[in-house]
Amino acid sequence: MKRLLKSRIFRKTAVFACWMLVWQAAAWAVGSDLLLPSPFVTARALVSLCGTGAFWLSCALTLLRVFTGFILGILAGSALGVLTAASPIAEELLSPVRSIVKAAPITSFIILVLLYLSSALTPMFIAFLMVMPIAWTNVAAGILSTDKQLLEMARVFGFSRAKTLKTVYAPSVLPHFVSACTAGLGFAWKSGVTAEVIAHPAFGQALVDAKAALAQLVEEFKAAIKAEVLVDIDFENASFVKHEDPEGEADTYYTIAGKAGEMKIGEVAEALGTTLYELGYRASEEAETDSVG
Repeated sequence: MKRLLKSRIFRKTAVFACWMLVWQAAAWAVGSDLLLPSPFVTARALVSLCGTGAFWLSCALTLLRVFTGFILGILAGSALGVLTAASPIAEELLSPVRSIVKAAPITSFIILVLLYLSSALTPMFIAFLMVMPIAWTNVAAGILSTDKQLLEMARVFGFSRAKTLKTVYAPSVLPHFVSACTAGLGFAWKSGVTAEVIAHPAFGQALVDAKAALAQLVEEFKAAIKAEVLVDIDFENASFVKHEDPEGEADTYYTIAGKAGEMKIGEVAEALGTTLYELGYRASEEAETDSVG
């Protein structure tokens, strides 16, 4: 039993199960799959998506764009890191560019890049732009932190440039490079998906479509509430009531009194007009879709 408790797999499984229980408890507390779906509902929806070819195509295109930008960012950042570490002049000249890229918000870059590149290329370029300064900073730091005594020893023993690079620089730079790849991959994924949500290709388009479907559901719910209010007024048994201020300070207004209570005339007209407009707009959209199909 003690050996099982010390097992890394068991601990990871226990942590995962604990958070699933927290998620499920929160879903029960909210009581609405629309606001917070349970793990079971989410898993069922994921399985349903996995059965469609469009889902896998969107994932493949998104991964292709993100990883292409990530690899290009690592290569460009490593090259710039070597250049700025070897040349103080290059460091002084290029460091403002690195600072601007690191400090500017991702959204501003996405909007700016969309002016020059297509929506399909924007996520890849944004991933590249976010990864490049990370690799640049880490590789330069690894080179500059190389032990000076080891470099002096390599010079005394007459190491060639290739041997010095392999035996002295590489062990010093490798931990920084691995750290850059680990952090850069996370930044590439987050920035790439953010760019897709704004530019709407592949996976981002699926997120936008899901948001539009949710917005339509909310609008239908609001229209149903308005219709229910109008029905509850019970126009056959309704009566008009005049409200006046005895002192004459407030404006006179009329309400319709029914079984559900009272509503101002303006509120009834607004609710009826909005409901009819939404129903007519949806009917015209469905007719247009049928004609296109």
